[in-house]
Amino acid sequence: MIDIHTHILPGLDDGAADIYDSIEMASLAYRNGTNVIVATPHCNIPGMYDNYFGNEYCRTFLKTKEILQREEPGITILAGMEVFATEELPRLLTEGQIFPVNRTRYVLMEFDFGEDPGFADRILRKVKEVRAIPMIAHVERYAFVQDDPAIVYRWKRRGYEIQVNKGSFLGKFGRGAQKTAFDLLNHNLVTVIASDAHSPERRTTCMADAYEYLREEYAEEYLDILFEKNPRNICNGVKPIQFRRIPFEETITGRSMYSEKA
Repeated sequence: MIDIHTHILPGLDDGAADIYDSIEMASLAYRNGTNVIVATPHCNIPGMYDNYFGNEYCRTFLKTKEILQREEPGITILAGMEVFATEELPRLLTEGQIFPVNRTRYVLMEFDFGEDPGFADRILRKVKEVRAIPMIAHVERYAFVQDDPAIVYRWKRRGYEIQVNKGSFLGKFGRGAQKTAFDLLNHNLVTVIASDAHSPERRTTCMADAYEYLREEYAEEYLDILFEKNPRNICNGVKPIQFRRIPFEETITGRSMYSEKA
């Protein structure tokens, strides 16, 4: 599996506290079937985290990569950021202060959990205008998406990619996030599933628990796309596999959900 959203770099945000946490997170991931991890520290959160692309970010990433190659050689670590959406984001992208996933055009973006949907729409459009491709992080956790998940259908039509946290399927973020995660999955609107791991003990890098849980209801071929093939495509700058999007007006009659591609 390929985990495209983790907070494994030590000391940059609320993720790994030190390199020992990073090593444990990498080892746990590898033991549970993950062989590629994208490091995506929080970036551009006003008053909390800057973490723009620069010397500190590069030093931390390269040192962590060096140590993990020695301590857990089965894991490949790639660079990225989880970027908080502000009015300044398009400018930051054009100035090179934001590091997309593995130097591709895909930018992992997050919003305030109580964000106004009009603001989200406007910023996403502006990001696309500067030739970046938005990949919206933990989309199921936003209140405005839980209230109106059809907005994700519209986002997919506009070419944005959708990341859902594995923990949401397991109920780790409340019933609203869990229901929304399954609604999006059942309507073929999820591009990738990732851990959003923050530590070795809570919100971990273990992806196998969610995969096995979902395998009880969904085809392995479908899950392999969400857990491995689409994350790999994004890391390589290739368009991820798309499915036939199911509008929320349509009734879902089953949950095998390996539907014909869009």
